[in-house]
Amino acid sequence: MPEKEKLHNVFLSLGSNLGDRGENIDRALSHIEERIGDITMTSAFYVTQPVGFESDNQFLNAVCLIRTKKKPLEILKITQNIEKEMGREIKSAGKVYADRIIDIDLLLYDNEILKTPNLELPHPHLHERLFVLLPLSEIAEDLIHPTLNRSIKQLKDNIG
Repeated sequence: MPEKEKLHNVFLSLGSNLGDRGENIDRALSHIEERIGDITMTSAFYVTQPVGFESDNQFLNAVCLIRTKKKPLEILKITQNIEKEMGREIKSAGKVYADRIIDIDLLLYDNEILKTPNLELPHPHLHERLFVLLPLSEIAEDLIHPTLNRSIKQLKDNIG
């Protein structure tokens, strides 16, 4: 009998600062559940200031945990398609950020460490961003960052 495909734990961050931000995140979560896997936990929604650019529009941010059989690059492609379908025209490039209807970032994939031209795991800025660490610590504070060997709570407390 063939071995069952392993289910992977994947953490995604979601952010929106245009339109009905809560509705945008809820729609994105529905698409994620339909196309990637079962969402087993979702954080509360956090209101945060834009980071890396000026805007009058505050963000709503959340993090979710998904159980999936999909591989990291598949997940990246799906999340980018969801962003486009929801109206996001340009993905931030070269640290040039702008207002967005939805932003979905792959934060962690099990304990995998990956570096490709399109995807780096864990997310290279995860430990620097309170708007990610706050919701992530709500649902996974004891999770150990695969390269920094510190818990999410420790990382949050370090910058919080």
